[in-house]
Amino acid sequence: MTKKTLILIGFILLKFLLQYVLISSDYDLQRDEYLHLDQGQHLAWGFQSVPPFTSWVSYLIYLLGNSVFWVKFFPALFGALTILIVWKAIEELNGNLFALILGATCILFSAVLRLNILYQPNSFDVLSWTAFYFVVIKYFKTESIKWLYIGAFVFAIGFLNKYNIAFLAIGLLPSILLTEQRKIFTNKHFYLSILLGLLIISPNLNWQLKNNFPVIHHLNELSNTQLVNVNRVDFFKSQLFFFSGSLFVIVSALYALIIYKPYKKYSAFFWAMMFTLMVFAYFKAKDYYAIGLYPIYISFGSVFIADKINQGRKKYLQPVAISIPILFFIPIYTIFFPNKSPEHIITRNHTYQKLGLLRWEDGKDHELPQDYADMLGWRELAHKVDSVFSKLPNKEKTLILCDNYGQAGAINYYTKQKIKAVSFNADYIDWFDLNKNYVNLIRIKQSHEVEAELKETSPFFETSLISDSITNKYSREFGTSIFAFIGSKIDLNKRIKDEISESKN
Repeated sequence: MTKKTLILIGFILLKFLLQYVLISSDYDLQRDEYLHLDQGQHLAWGFQSVPPFTSWVSYLIYLLGNSVFWVKFFPALFGALTILIVWKAIEELNGNLFALILGATCILFSAVLRLNILYQPNSFDVLSWTAFYFVVIKYFKTESIKWLYIGAFVFAIGFLNKYNIAFLAIGLLPSILLTEQRKIFTNKHFYLSILLGLLIISPNLNWQLKNNFPVIHHLNELSNTQLVNVNRVDFFKSQLFFFSGSLFVIVSALYALIIYKPYKKYSAFFWAMMFTLMVFAYFKAKDYYAIGLYPIYISFGSVFIADKINQGRKKYLQPVAISIPILFFIPIYTIFFPNKSPEHIITRNHTYQKLGLLRWEDGKDHELPQDYADMLGWRELAHKVDSVFSKLPNKEKTLILCDNYGQAGAINYYTKQKIKAVSFNADYIDWFDLNKNYVNLIRIKQSHEVEAELKETSPFFETSLISDSITNKYSREFGTSIFAFIGSKIDLNKRIKDEISESKN
């Protein structure tokens, strides 16, 4: 085994280790993770908010035992593969060992580490962007048509994971037109490879068509509730932060793509960066949507810096360059990861507030970062629902109805009972089991609607009571109440069907 291979293995092992130690045991899984895990129990070619790829991984996690270890393993794996592809890209660009180490260090100690702590489509999205750009490098270097078809396959799998990769194409295609690589548009295999990509994603497109394109509804809802609070200036500020310790490498890459002769055939990458960021900003995208753009530029920058250091015979600068991402990571480690208890964070929330970490999707500041608040209270909710359920008569005829997908997913993940919670929110609206004749209802309702829920629902049941609530004051679900409605006086199934129909319309 070569020295390079041993170093690469070391980076990958360190990557996995960090992903498991950067989350405090004070936290549960995050809200979105429960939804993605439940999608693995309802395999389809599409879902309300995401394409199908994550559900395939979720099904694999289920087969492996559905433990938190495996939930965290796959985003860590996708992050490790991102390091591997950057390593391979540096080799393609003829980078030496120093360039390889610099590139791997920059990826390891970056926002990718933060992204990879959560089981969401984002980790594979960054991997997809990086892999596709690597394929583009291979094609520009060799002009072998096989890379066109490989690129189509990579892009299609990335699309089946997260539609965000469409921004890659929007930014790259006009960039190619500005360079000598525009000749690709006269190659028939370019169009045949596009047909291959369309063939691979066609089941998802067909699903969208049959379901009246729920992605459009999701994007409209996202725009109205979350993206409306996105500030374009803040978007660009965040881009500087994501790879702050590697910023000198990325800037070097952009400079090199303009003036460095060995990179002449890759000049489209310079324009791709410009166009892609402008498109993201125009659509007021969330800042982290652009993270996948950067890893490949670290490959270009690492090789360029290594070459300049060698030419100037200034090898003493090598450890300096490698240490910069690590030194930048030290303060980031203490602030930007859920490795501190909620109590610890709240006592220092002024620091978090200055960095904008307490601002949620509603545009307001809160006590904890939103992701952290979304990682609390879920076990408590599931255990209390289990306790209520165990005391009910006619358990098999009990519907557990939640306000949101996080509540439903958490109950389904942690429950010790044979129950399946649902919601009119997100994909759960398609997962109601209406073959049962429901007579009881366990209702999970957010705190500010307690009296309204009792007043509205109690008349339809023989017995109604507030059974419990979420007591973790740091949770976003703090105060969420658990109602028990026993002995339905109406046709509960018909009422549910009407609610589903109304919600979908």
